[in-house]
Amino acid sequence: MEEDAQQLAELARRTFVETFGADNAAEDMAIHVAQAFGTDIQLGQIRDPRIVTLLAECGRTMVGFAQVRQGTWPACVTGESPVELWRFYVDRPFHGRGIAQTLMHAVEEAAHQLGGRTLWLGVWERNPRAIAFYTKSGFADVGSHAFIFGTEEQTDRVMARPLGA
Repeated sequence: MEEDAQQLAELARRTFVETFGADNAAEDMAIHVAQAFGTDIQLGQIRDPRIVTLLAECGRTMVGFAQVRQGTWPACVTGESPVELWRFYVDRPFHGRGIAQTLMHAVEEAAHQLGGRTLWLGVWERNPRAIAFYTKSGFADVGSHAFIFGTEEQTDRVMARPLGA
């Protein structure tokens, strides 16, 4: 479990910085990464019964991950029994190989296991690639909420969809 947490922390840090580094101040990136991605942080999340951490691997290499969690949700999410798709990343060299679709199916199963009937997520309004993927995956834009990134307040689009039977 500790080895998974270390690999997850490295993958999470790398994919996050690759995805958002060019569009954000280095200071804010450093603050966020320190607060969100570390071996101890990831280990705590893996052990948290309200969070399901899904790992995508090719051979022995971790190439993607998703985290689904129970908790609060914004008022614009009106579906029954909401569960959040909190994090969803695939390492850039593995884009276009079907990993994201496979991981999304695992997310749906995990959300069901957590008692979800609605799956929701927040995605940065300046991330069109992710928004397109989520739209293709059946999510609809239902509103927005603030996301504190370092010292900056950013806007996330909130997307949601019902979970199938």
